Amino acid sequence: MVVERYCNAVEEMSRVLGNLCVIAASASFYDAFLIDSETAAAKQFSQLGEGEWHVAQLSVLLEATAAGMADVRSYEMDLKRPGQDTRRLVLSAQKLDYADTSKARLLLTVADVTDARVAEKVKDDLLRAKAILLQEVQHRVANSLQIIASILLQSARKVQSEETRTHLKSAHSRVMSIAAVQQQLAASSVGEVELRSYFEQLCRSLGASMIHDPEQLSIEVNVDKAVTEANISVSLGLVVTELVINALKHAFPKQRKGKITVDYHTKGKDWTLQLSDDGIGMPANPEDAKPGLGTGIVEALSNHLEAEIAVVDAMPGTTISITHRDDGVIVDTPEAA
Repeated sequence: MVVERYCNAVEEMSRVLGNLCVIAASASFYDAFLIDSETAAAKQFSQLGEGEWHVAQLSVLLEATAAGMADVRSYEMDLKRPGQDTRRLVLSAQKLDYADTSKARLLLTVADVTDARVAEKVKDDLLRAKAILLQEVQHRVANSLQIIASILLQSARKVQSEETRTHLKSAHSRVMSIAAVQQQLAASSVGEVELRSYFEQLCRSLGASMIHDPEQLSIEVNVDKAVTEANISVSLGLVVTELVINALKHAFPKQRKGKITVDYHTKGKDWTLQLSDDGIGMPANPEDAKPGLGTGIVEALSNHLEAEIAVVDAMPGTTISITHRDDGVIVDTPEAA
């Protein structure tokens, strides 16, 4: 077990003829630094032990403190003693007020922080190694997910059934949304995801796999400088994936030209994710809007995020808003288109 040891050694000194002499010191000071208490009294401070306390810079600081021109606060030094390990010390000194103005007395506190610094270094090294390992794992997971997504896309191109092809492409897009999160995590040192670059990367991937003519259809991303935890970003990424897939499949029939816009904005702990398109809009007959797998996924993820869903006919197009308020209120959600 590594234990941080504080000596709490207190010395009281008088400045006589320019020399700092020891008046008294605590037993812990004597024990910690192997100094004979019987011979230390009235000895010059710089002569304690085998002269290891004779440090020029420290002497200057103590002299200046005795003269009232400075205070020693958290001064660090290495104490080097023959046949002993070097110790890292933190010293503080202050001048005491006494009626006898012919002498200046100082109160010196010495703390041995050697073991604490070693423990901090070990902890920092472990954290650094853990961070490197985590990044390596995240890189490998992201690469594996992209390989799986590529296999799904290749399979979609080979199958004859249009329904099977659609399902495989949807699975490809969902896997890519998770892979995009992993790539952002691998580039992050704090385990959080910067949403703007994440959503941009995600929408580029969706567009590349599902938009045949970028001149006809485009996806625009407007996101503020929001950063969120990895688990939340995964849910948000899946929601964006489902909503974009839904818009690409249903909002622009017969090669209709248009644009999908993904917006995400925060205000304190509140946030709003909004996806809008300028497509054909919501069906005139609500019964024609049959909820599918994507709708169920979006509703489940929104509930998990403690967010409300609102679907509005934008004329033209449709706007779907998912809003989280810090009070955590959840209301009944209408079915997404």
